[in-house]
Amino acid sequence: MGPVVWLIAAAVLALAEFAVMDFSLLMLAAAALVTAGVAVAGIPLWAEVLVFAVSSAISVLLVRPVLRRRLLTATLDNQFTARELEGRPAVVVSPVDSSDANLGQVRVAGELWSARAAHPGDHFAEGDSVQVLEIDGTTAVVWKEK
Repeated sequence: MGPVVWLIAAAVLALAEFAVMDFSLLMLAAAALVTAGVAVAGIPLWAEVLVFAVSSAISVLLVRPVLRRRLLTATLDNQFTARELEGRPAVVVSPVDSSDANLGQVRVAGELWSARAAHPGDHFAEGDSVQVLEIDGTTAVVWKEK
């Protein structure tokens, strides 16, 4: 078949992976690359097909599950829901009051959030420690025990 055909097959499979996004076609593309490397030596066609079959099986059965697990755990570890922020402590980054027109900012769990005070008339200065009462859309509603 020749290395050029295997390289073209690898490119087509890698591009097709964007439609599937589950690493299956990417593993086949990797197997096609391995086969292209071996085909440079001028081995017979049946040996090229055998190399592709073996490297496909190894990549799909051994490498793909490891990649999927790492990707899924990395994604899940970095995600949180707004409910998980309720009750957490926060630090005021820019002044916060109760008006919706002038939202301040707080740092909660290492991230900046727009914020407003929970009770009318409350005002929190930069550096104050507050607590997140609730998340209202993209705004943290904060308060401070007196």
